[in-house]
Amino acid sequence: MHSFIKKVGLLAFLASATPASAFVTKPASNHASTELHAMPPMIIGPMIRKMREEKQKAKMPMATENEMKGQAPGLRVGGSAWKWPPVWPYDQTFFTPPEDLNKPDPSAQLNGMAGMLSGVAQVPTPEQPEIKEEETLDVFKYWKEDKADVKTELDAESVEKLKSHFSFYLKPGMSILEFGAAENSYLPDDIKPSRHVGVGLSTKLMGENPSITEKIEVDLNNVIEDQTVDSDELRQLTAEPFDCIIMSNTIDFLTHPREVYRTAWQLLKPGGIMLVAFTSKKAYPDKFERAQTKMWRDFNDDQHMWIAGSFFQFSAGDGWENLLAFDISPESAKANLEQSGPFDMFKKGKENNMYVVQATKGVQDETIDEENPAKSINSKMWMMPTLEERDKQLVVPRLARAYKTATTDDRKKAVAEHVSLLPKIYEALVKMDQFAFTFSMQSQLAADLVMDPGFDGNDEQITALKQGLGLRTPSPEFWQPVGQTTANMAIEDKINLLAYLVPRFGSGNPEQEKALLAFASGLEPTFELIRSKCPGMAASDVELLGTELLCSEILVPGRSTKHEFAAWLDAMTESDLKEILESRKVPKKAAASELAEFREAREQEEREREELRRKYEEQVRKAREERSMAFNPKTGKFEAIEKKKE
Repeated sequence: MHSFIKKVGLLAFLASATPASAFVTKPASNHASTELHAMPPMIIGPMIRKMREEKQKAKMPMATENEMKGQAPGLRVGGSAWKWPPVWPYDQTFFTPPEDLNKPDPSAQLNGMAGMLSGVAQVPTPEQPEIKEEETLDVFKYWKEDKADVKTELDAESVEKLKSHFSFYLKPGMSILEFGAAENSYLPDDIKPSRHVGVGLSTKLMGENPSITEKIEVDLNNVIEDQTVDSDELRQLTAEPFDCIIMSNTIDFLTHPREVYRTAWQLLKPGGIMLVAFTSKKAYPDKFERAQTKMWRDFNDDQHMWIAGSFFQFSAGDGWENLLAFDISPESAKANLEQSGPFDMFKKGKENNMYVVQATKGVQDETIDEENPAKSINSKMWMMPTLEERDKQLVVPRLARAYKTATTDDRKKAVAEHVSLLPKIYEALVKMDQFAFTFSMQSQLAADLVMDPGFDGNDEQITALKQGLGLRTPSPEFWQPVGQTTANMAIEDKINLLAYLVPRFGSGNPEQEKALLAFASGLEPTFELIRSKCPGMAASDVELLGTELLCSEILVPGRSTKHEFAAWLDAMTESDLKEILESRKVPKKAAASELAEFREAREQEEREREELRRKYEEQVRKAREERSMAFNPKTGKFEAIEKKKE
């Protein structure tokens, strides 16, 4: 089921993030082979010029004029043009060399949705072959033995283009960290780094690189899932972060790119830049194809740009700023010659296309900005594992509102310090996806827990959370009676109650433990007394009011004994109880209104982005429609396009 959903999400992601007018490479049409032995120079010259004009129109950059200012030539995708799905859209097969994948009988496979509708359990059948150890690539043997002396040897024109791009963003004296380093870093001659650390498994080739001052042997595909590359040597480098990280012709070999990008983010200085360069997928398949991932082999170069950009987004989100993609391919590149024109017939053009996707590291707030707490809280969540971008977008506004409305320093301190506990909370909440517990509900519960000064994420609290959610068998002395007696409460009120109860566990205070048991045993008598005083009150309101009163008086050690609470409640009139109930509902209504306004603001922002993307596509469409000439392969000439009559 999960695999099916991820694959469908991936296809939708690539389709939506790759405008057909600019970034989908169409399959070449099967024209009959035509042989031309010679063409007069007087025809060739105008043809090439016209062809280049048409090519430039078709490759109009998806960037505003402001985004293009101050940037290197070749900008294809500006910061405002990217569009992402709400969650990580790939499954692991995407980043596995095809040779290392299982190849079960297609007729024996059921996708997740078909299995669900048929009631068939999704378990491997005996016919499905297991991955054998000898079939899996041994990366150490591959890079350190089999390919120890094999050099990439990029086309000279591509190298010059890459050096020129690097010269635009790098400065002499910078400290540079290079992932996937080998014999050449493609640095301009005038760029002499103060420190240049090479990282990878091609240690012999790194020894031939004149720029590298230090080399570290690290398998970049050995990672701690959802976190970073698992390397003590890289962790030690965080003490002296770098001005720049470059990664050239390495992305095609990464089996865990998100973790690699997270590692890069940690190792950069704030404001530092990461430059990810790669060439055409056909540039060197005869040398390193065995190590290239399925993603690299299945998708075209333009799609590689969008996928490389997505790794920035899904590694640290807004922690990466000024995300840009460049096509810096030389004029001799095949893509610059083959789209339309006589070179379709000659099959000319080199496989020397060159691309760079880059971003800078944002500045993470150390303290909460009183004027804009959402920005500060969001920055604290950039590198959090477990949380998807969707979860962050839902929980941040709740925490920001809680911080702004907090009446005590303890509440503000709780928000600032407990944000780091969100991954622990979501490790439990992620299992609620299969139930009718929406992402919005999950964010509400997570935010409420973080805001409680008593919550520290200890084992007893996490166990209590799971029991309260029904992910573990409820304890008979507490969670069973609580669940049974509050069955009529609205789900939002149950979430608030759960968020208040969970932090009371694991305190180590015997009085608090007694208070918890007193709360559970006092629910039914409290509800009965409220019903007798307010006979017309809805069952959900009775339970809401009763739990609120018990939480404020009984659950706080030393505040009221059971007898004192019973006497106080007995003295209440119907109007007193209804007034307390109404006062409880007012903040809830205000919070709902503020969240609605926040969602509307985000939706408006997304509508504006969609409009900008629509304008880009319209510009490209108009440019194509306004073409006056096109190459006719039958005549071998450029001819006027016959305009359709209105």
